[in-house]
Amino acid sequence: MMSDDPIDNGRIETRTAQPAPAPVQPSVTVIERRGGGGAMVFALVLLVGIVVAALFLFNRGHNDRVQTEAVSQAARDVGAAADKVGDAAQDAVNKIR
Repeated sequence: MMSDDPIDNGRIETRTAQPAPAPVQPSVTVIERRGGGGAMVFALVLLVGIVVAALFLFNRGHNDRVQTEAVSQAARDVGAAADKVGDAAQDAVNKIR
């Protein structure tokens, strides 16, 4: 037969009330990822390529102008030489007459 007495056969039985566990709150974890800089390196290489191409094109345009001027000057020189040859021929004809 059991009694309601907490002491029974030399044993002490104790009961403690424990509070109910708190409800679990959902948590949000934000992970920020940063690039390794690959995009920045690519942009820098692209920018250098564009600058080099622009310098090449501008330089080529300058060289074309220089070449055109050299050809024009050579044509003027040939024209002047032809005028001198013409004058010399005219002088020779005049001396023969």
